[in-house]
Amino acid sequence: MKMYLKNLLSQLLLFVFVSFTALAQSRGINWTKDGNGYYEIQNGGIVLISLPKMERKQVLSNTSLRIQSFQLSADGTKALIFTNSKKVWRYNTRGDYYVADLSTGKTVKLGKDMPASSLMFAKFSPDGQKVAYVSKHNLYVEDLSTNAVKALTTNGTDRLINGTFDWVYEEEFNSRDGFRWSPDGNSIAYWQLDASKIKNFLMINNTDSIYAYTIPVEYPKVGENPSACRVGIVNVATAKTNWLNVPGDNVQHYIPRMDFIPGSNEVILQQLNREQNVSKLFVCDAATGTAKDIYTETDKAWIDAADDFEWINGNKEFLWASEKDGWRHYYRISKDGKKQTLITKGNYDVIDKSLTDEKNNTLYFMASPTNATQRYLYKTKLDGKGSLEMVTSAVMPGSHNYSISPNGMFARHTYQSASIQPLTEWMHMASGNPFNMDGSITNQLGRQKPVGNKTTFFKIKTEDGIELDGWMKKPENFNENKKYPVLFYVYGEPASQTVTDTYGVDYNRLYQGDLAKDGYIAISIENRGAPAPRGREWRKSIYKNIGVLNIRDQAMAAKEILKWPFVDKDRIAVYGWSGGGSSTLNLMFQYPEIYKTGIAIAAVANQLTYDNVYQERYMGTPLQTKEAYIKGSPISHVQGLKGNLLYIHGTGDDNVHYQNAEMLINELIKQKKAFQMMAYPNRTHSISEGEGTSAHLALTFTNFLKANCPPGAR
Repeated sequence: MKMYLKNLLSQLLLFVFVSFTALAQSRGINWTKDGNGYYEIQNGGIVLISLPKMERKQVLSNTSLRIQSFQLSADGTKALIFTNSKKVWRYNTRGDYYVADLSTGKTVKLGKDMPASSLMFAKFSPDGQKVAYVSKHNLYVEDLSTNAVKALTTNGTDRLINGTFDWVYEEEFNSRDGFRWSPDGNSIAYWQLDASKIKNFLMINNTDSIYAYTIPVEYPKVGENPSACRVGIVNVATAKTNWLNVPGDNVQHYIPRMDFIPGSNEVILQQLNREQNVSKLFVCDAATGTAKDIYTETDKAWIDAADDFEWINGNKEFLWASEKDGWRHYYRISKDGKKQTLITKGNYDVIDKSLTDEKNNTLYFMASPTNATQRYLYKTKLDGKGSLEMVTSAVMPGSHNYSISPNGMFARHTYQSASIQPLTEWMHMASGNPFNMDGSITNQLGRQKPVGNKTTFFKIKTEDGIELDGWMKKPENFNENKKYPVLFYVYGEPASQTVTDTYGVDYNRLYQGDLAKDGYIAISIENRGAPAPRGREWRKSIYKNIGVLNIRDQAMAAKEILKWPFVDKDRIAVYGWSGGGSSTLNLMFQYPEIYKTGIAIAAVANQLTYDNVYQERYMGTPLQTKEAYIKGSPISHVQGLKGNLLYIHGTGDDNVHYQNAEMLINELIKQKKAFQMMAYPNRTHSISEGEGTSAHLALTFTNFLKANCPPGAR
């Protein structure tokens, strides 16, 4: 029920069509190993930029390939190039791979006998002499000296998946790349998922041929068992697999994270139980398959899949994020799990980790202890004996991002706010100074044109005593003595925030024109349950309460806003997509006295139709009782509708199935509720495919809003 946004705050369901490798690179910089420079793709070639002088050196001359991402061998003599990518569910994770000799510029295609654009997640062996990859759910290794290809698995089918994942693992655990080289290069650890018992959900295509046909999607819905999952260690020389003996039923548990421990023949993995409220870490001997539970954590609500494992102290300890003290903090845990040291301390959340600088005993991380809408860089001592230190200058309020070099010497710093377009500078970490003042954010700020009609942030306390963050953009030429219509943007579920101090937070691409110029007040409120850095209780209070607690928070905030003298209580509209569509329906049905007009897009109308990993994580198991699911589903509250409703859904949505629309329509008919409906044939959850689709969607949205919630002051 999540919105897949390149920029969540622009409220677009935009898919980032890049490879998994490119996606990882896009989150930061493709740094050199020593951290003194970084690489860029340029005109079909690769360029090395050295720091701090920004000198450029051609590493690979222009090729005929459209390089989408690349990785270098450990010795830096070869480049593994990804191109011709194709989409697999959300991202372009399959394509063609080439190996380029950086001394000669010669490129050789890998997997020449494989289907075009079928290779996935290719990786150099540690010695750079081989490349492993997945094709058609089987794992292969190719010798770069002979280009001989060896199949390490041969039993892969559409439902027996080696080295990658099924739909729900990719969707809900962000799991795509499903294999890891051992440090010695003699074996590969890989996931195998058996989806043979997962039922197909059948979508129907009525438009691409005279006779309609079905499109099956393996999709485990609420209450259905997930795929069986196990991890095997395959010997590269013999192609023989030994399976790790991880305790527990491999159907009733998930394994979202796994990797080799550096410098060893041991594997560490995270296992979550079906309800995702018990997390266990196992260290496994790759040779014997024995598994030892070294660390167990429980939560009354849920536990998230871990970050990638990062090892320190000569691989004797690893970093671990936990909310067990009520805040998201980092710990260093010994390999046997017996020693645990809290690194970050205090009543604040670590948003994410930026750099572990062992040499200087420093952990850099993003946090915002006093304002959940913003992000700043902080640091503390890696040994847990330090205090919280703010690195970002406090004179630049807003949202910051840093990509820090591996050696901790340099960083690319990006700054933005709701009224400041993203600005980037290169800086020295030790001094905090930019490479040069001309390129500094300070100077760029001086050259940026001031924003006239700014988006403002506010806090509002509901009658329940809950203080919520919100943003608001008032109409241009605002007159406080007039009354204006309000358009609320809502998401409301644990997958994303809507109230962040970032540029474009107020942008609505679904509206044709300018909301502010046309006389609308645009507002968004962040309810409890959203992943804001406000502590565990804030985020997890929504457990078993989606469709109830978040909806009441939104409505009670709106109730207070209706008291503002310039708000026209008769012209109150709300809209949202995916989880936001569900919230829109619930607000229209449960609080019709507040919301007069609603536009819900791709909504889960019945929580029992959604996938098991997401819905069971946040709503508990339905195997004992479905009461919470029913209570939180919009379909259970249809009788409350009094206002103007437009419902929009793509019939080819493999995420939130179109059956939600038809179930909702049936209940609306049963309850004799008039509404409007727009179905987009064969469009997915993004409703972006096909000529003219986006423009038509915006036209539909705009016309309905203007007709039922007219713009302008009164």
